[in-house]
Amino acid sequence: MNEALPDVPEVRVVGLPQLTSGFDLVERLDLPMHLKVHGPLEPLGGEALAKLSENINLKGRGGAGFPFHKKLRSVAEAAIKRGVRPVVVVNGSEDEPACRKDTVLINRAPHLILDGALLVAEALGARTLVVGVTRESTQRSMEAALAERGLSNGRRSALKASVQRNPIRMVTGAAASLIRSIDGGPAIPPGRKVSASQNGVGGAPTLLSNAETFAQLAIAARIGPERYGNTGLYDEPGTVMLTVSGAVARPMVIEVPTGVPLRYVLQLAGAPPVPQGVLTGGYHGKWIDAATVNEAIVSRNSLDAVGGALGAGAILPISQETCPLGESLRVAQWLADESAGQCGPCYLGLPAAARGMEDIINGGGPAALEALKQVAKNVKRRGACSHPDGSAMFLESTIKAFTDDLAAHVLGNGCGRPVEGVLPLFEAGMAPAGITSGREPEEAGSSRQKIFVDWTLCRGHGLCADILPEVFQLGADGFPTVAQAKVPQYAEAKALRAVRRCPALALRIEEDTRAQAPARNLPVLSQGRGRRTLGR
Repeated sequence: MNEALPDVPEVRVVGLPQLTSGFDLVERLDLPMHLKVHGPLEPLGGEALAKLSENINLKGRGGAGFPFHKKLRSVAEAAIKRGVRPVVVVNGSEDEPACRKDTVLINRAPHLILDGALLVAEALGARTLVVGVTRESTQRSMEAALAERGLSNGRRSALKASVQRNPIRMVTGAAASLIRSIDGGPAIPPGRKVSASQNGVGGAPTLLSNAETFAQLAIAARIGPERYGNTGLYDEPGTVMLTVSGAVARPMVIEVPTGVPLRYVLQLAGAPPVPQGVLTGGYHGKWIDAATVNEAIVSRNSLDAVGGALGAGAILPISQETCPLGESLRVAQWLADESAGQCGPCYLGLPAAARGMEDIINGGGPAALEALKQVAKNVKRRGACSHPDGSAMFLESTIKAFTDDLAAHVLGNGCGRPVEGVLPLFEAGMAPAGITSGREPEEAGSSRQKIFVDWTLCRGHGLCADILPEVFQLGADGFPTVAQAKVPQYAEAKALRAVRRCPALALRIEEDTRAQAPARNLPVLSQGRGRRTLGR
């Protein structure tokens, strides 16, 4: 079985180090050592910084890959148009069990990240800088780095700088979740698509980008676009940070120039010579098969071209001796557990998808496969955030990449191989399961309200299940499957709306007077292993 990755695993470099310069000298580069290794950094104007990032084709390293220069110009234009000070946010949340590259940078080179963030803040005229993290180690390192620079959130500070700590959950790493938590709300998506560049922290235009992105910007600002472009590919210059785990002898974070063959990276980590498949981009990424691995190079465009994804930089091979569908099922169940619980496609769809994968493995036949395909299709582009989309992409990629194993399970008695648990997941109790943060942590827990169905009035219209899927599901007869249920705190408004809109007036809400304190547990649908809760 796998072991959870430590916050700071082994770090390697191919070629000359850039982001990892000085890692051979000390465990953590404090400010004096940082300046000895990297030297001073002169500020740049806004347009000069935008041109620099455009010349080096800098894209976000958190997964989405949005061009940094476009984000920078968009924030600047919005701030000027509205006459307000923008905000700069470093997203150092790294909440996938298989990702550690940003955690390594924050723990070992925090000042390189701050260099890039402060460059942007100076260029934009920002007076607020927030670094979002989810781990105790990254919080300690970044708070120490701010103190070493004399930066604080004090009233008299010219630049108010602070660290925002959120729980380790997949959804807390989303930009909208981080912004919401900085504003004092829960670290979950707000349920509506809002551009941070136009309306971010406190309603101000906000430049939010991944920790590695700011570090790359700091390197390019020091050495210039020409020298930066001497490393890596012409159209994707520079280096990338990868986290390599799974079926490897030495899990590691590795800095490599773009253009390096993927098989060489796998070889460095001690992966099987002929892996059965490689998951690229993490648990919102895509599988590629063994033949494709030999064609792929480390670059966003190359991995996209062969059906993979660079994503958040996680690379996970599996061996020929393990069942790929079983390994993927473990991830699918974890993804379902990571739901924020606030929209049907995620809260109901992802557990259904995990059950569908389990049905396939347990001999459900072609009908189970078609059901899984349909569920994956239905959850895409319908959620409050990108978590359902990324999870569906992972499931669809699994079906596409392992056709032989799929046939063995769908048409036969299975592949006969064990599930070894080589894809890392958080150990029980390691990651906080709560999804709250900010000044109102109780918002994502259970309220003191209960909702009841009056069966003498209910006519099975089903509107309650559409409005409040967190509580109501419809049975085969078209009627709700529960007669009473507690209402999650975040869903109180929807519960009231369900009561008001019920055509038969069959719903009512009452205070649960027996409840002591808010339970703070969010029920998650069973996935074939009994009922679960996501507690704090």
